[in-house]
Amino acid sequence: MASRPVEIGPAGLHSARAIECIRLARGLTQHQLAARCTALGRPMTNTALSRTERARRRCDIDDLVTIAVALGISPSALLPLRTTHDPLFHAADIQGALLG
Repeated sequence: MASRPVEIGPAGLHSARAIECIRLARGLTQHQLAARCTALGRPMTNTALSRTERARRRCDIDDLVTIAVALGISPSALLPLRTTHDPLFHAADIQGALLG
């Protein structure tokens, strides 16, 4: 049975755009950023980075943290801000999940 790839959701799309925007603001090419990630111990090709930026490849947490460090930013800078109007995220939901 063939598996279907998991869709990239709103947070993944936001992160993909953020990676590209910050990379460009830093004056880095995809090759340079991928090389920085590899030097940090997380091997990454420019093709993988390109697919991540175009939301054609899921970005796992290890990649996200490494990319953020390579860009000189906090990983949270690549994540979307949530508001009380956002139906996908509520602080009370997280509190409830953490506290049981």
